[in-house]
Amino acid sequence: MKRAYIFPGQGSQFKGMGLDLYQSSDSAKALFEKANEILGFNITNIMFEGTDEELKQTNVTQPAIFIHSVILAKISTDFAPNMVAGHSLGEFSALVAAGALSFEDGLALVAKRADAMQKACLIRPSTMAAILGLADNIIEEVCAGITDEIVVPANYNCPGQVVISGTIEGVEKACELLKAAGAKRALILPVGGAFHSPLMEPAREELASAIHAAQFEAPICAIYQNVNAKPATEVSVIKDNLISQLTAPVRWTQSVEQMVVDGAETFIECGPGKVLQGLVKKISSQSEIKSI
Repeated sequence: MKRAYIFPGQGSQFKGMGLDLYQSSDSAKALFEKANEILGFNITNIMFEGTDEELKQTNVTQPAIFIHSVILAKISTDFAPNMVAGHSLGEFSALVAAGALSFEDGLALVAKRADAMQKACLIRPSTMAAILGLADNIIEEVCAGITDEIVVPANYNCPGQVVISGTIEGVEKACELLKAAGAKRALILPVGGAFHSPLMEPAREELASAIHAAQFEAPICAIYQNVNAKPATEVSVIKDNLISQLTAPVRWTQSVEQMVVDGAETFIECGPGKVLQGLVKKISSQSEIKSI
């Protein structure tokens, strides 16, 4: 039975995340303390005792979810993936868990990514919106038809759930057109920027040099990457896809479908929350789904 380990992205954080691991495992505690050193501030204090508002800050959220996810994988006694994948930020967690990056290098890249994305958000007002109950091709056509603003599909989360991303005006215009085209809901999300859109180009450029400079190894199994939903094991391919990810859509639906085609029978979510379990259930209802 092939096992696919999947790692969540931004939005799955919660107050108190990781505290149980810190208190129950010496190896987990050592990694949490190492994370504080690498980041230069006590992220553990915010994870364990911080407010929801503090946890929502991009420079906290992304490292916190990464740390929690990777530590869960590292202290798991039966972590034996046949394949891995991560949703957006989760791709970094997946790469570390699969041995392609060290914990230290992975966390440094995630911190760099969060900082670069935050700076890109300040350049131009932008947002995202969830579109429910509409076929992917209709969403793509509507977005492509808006030429005076930037708006693109950003996350293919599951059938009937796509997130779009772009300028505030572009996303608002697309929402109206998509509702007219039959969308059940078009909901503006409380995010600070247009992730996975061309507006993240400054962040992509900044992160590219850091990714090229980092030490990567071949992973212990294939990673199904967001940009093309295909398995990768070659370091140069993994790096290129990781760089492209910031401005390209997250093809989560397609990734899960391809993993199923390639033999995945059990999907195991490794990280805070159960968001991915819900998405996988909608994509592949016959699969076994659980968490660490």
